[in-house]
Amino acid sequence: MLFPTVDFGLFFLVVFSLSWLMRGQASMRKLFLLVASYFFYGYWDWSFCLLLLFNAVISYIGGLLIDSSDNDRHRKRVLAAVVVIDLGLLGYFKYAGFFMDSLRELFVMIGLERDLPFLEIILPVGISFFTFQSISYVVDIYRKQIHATRSFVDLALYISFFPQLVAGPIVRAAHFMPQLDTKPVLTRLMMGKGFFLILIGLFKKMVLANYLATLYVDEVFLAPEQASSLELVMGVYAYAGQIYCDFSGYSDIAIGIAALLGYHFKRNFNQPYRSASLQEFWTRWHISLSQWLRDYLYIPLGGNRGGVVGTYRNLFLTMLLGGIWHGAAMTFVIWGIIHGSALIVERLTGLSRLTRRGVGRIVGVLFTFHVVCFAWIFFRAPNLQLATDYLALILQGTTDISMLTPFIVGLILTCAIGQFVPARTYERSYVMLSRLGTVGMALAFAAGLLVIQWIAPSGTAPFIYFQF
Repeated sequence: MLFPTVDFGLFFLVVFSLSWLMRGQASMRKLFLLVASYFFYGYWDWSFCLLLLFNAVISYIGGLLIDSSDNDRHRKRVLAAVVVIDLGLLGYFKYAGFFMDSLRELFVMIGLERDLPFLEIILPVGISFFTFQSISYVVDIYRKQIHATRSFVDLALYISFFPQLVAGPIVRAAHFMPQLDTKPVLTRLMMGKGFFLILIGLFKKMVLANYLATLYVDEVFLAPEQASSLELVMGVYAYAGQIYCDFSGYSDIAIGIAALLGYHFKRNFNQPYRSASLQEFWTRWHISLSQWLRDYLYIPLGGNRGGVVGTYRNLFLTMLLGGIWHGAAMTFVIWGIIHGSALIVERLTGLSRLTRRGVGRIVGVLFTFHVVCFAWIFFRAPNLQLATDYLALILQGTTDISMLTPFIVGLILTCAIGQFVPARTYERSYVMLSRLGTVGMALAFAAGLLVIQWIAPSGTAPFIYFQF
């Protein structure tokens, strides 16, 4: 079920109404939201609800076993078992087909052809996100940062809560689960926040991202040889805008929906293209993922405790594994290598200190943005050959314009301007909206939906991060 659809609108209207009627009955409300979340997930394929349930059961049992034991060896074994099961399932669905195809190609190359089974594995939507939440839950219990919940419904709802289930943000149990034990209150400010974030998210996705994709990005990446070097460069800029609007738009909608249900999610994007260094970029882009990689990968690898060489190694491995997380392809590996290498170069040269203010910051923003865009070429290209061809065609230096239109340039500029508006624009906007009162907010929201539907291109495109 996609957010910008009539089906989801009707679904959420029912969930919103019934959940607030149950606001005085905590257990009933949580159970209802859990059933609604499974219905939302099962709308694609009900069989994958079993995987979601299995994930919750393993996390629940593992959490209780870890929390109830004082034997550190036993706790480690249980933690390892849960993490291996979670990553094993994630690895099977995301990478089994890739490894089987690679093995078949290797046998052909060395003259040892084998009849290997053909695996056509359907990737469950959102498996990476609910797997990461499950892992963070049991790791936090092992670290004694939280206690295991005795309520299976609470844990299952934490893992499957529908606003962020399929594409994040990745929510921590320590932040979300205590909210389940308090009586929800829908203030005017939360309502204003919810309405505003849903509208801005829909505008980013349905208008900016979809127009950039359908009118330009898809065309230049499908046949880069038909575009000039200038148009290919603009194609990368357009994709930078598209992926930001697509993914941050989803996060905005998810956070807004949660707010309308009485729950607070942290911001997941914070104007990332205004960053003056790669280090700053990763504090602004997909914040919940970068914090997860820091807390559950970089720090366990040793963080910055292993000296200079150890720190650089851990940075590189974290970004490399972050690239592999996005998919089983060399393009994602190279994307991770670029980011890992750039972070190391920044530390070696001290560039992040030189770009904190003045002219240095302007140069840092431009340099960082273009490093990110260079990496986006590999992220977007369907294979390594097309990515290298794309780069080679850019280097030809041709400047003809046949595909690029003023409308596309306007969309790219709109995305760019949004990165440099005052930092608290979102907060000020939903505060102003909340001052309209309940009826005024509802009317403004309805009008906004109609305008977005009117100006958006026809059709419903899936969000980019659904594939991860």
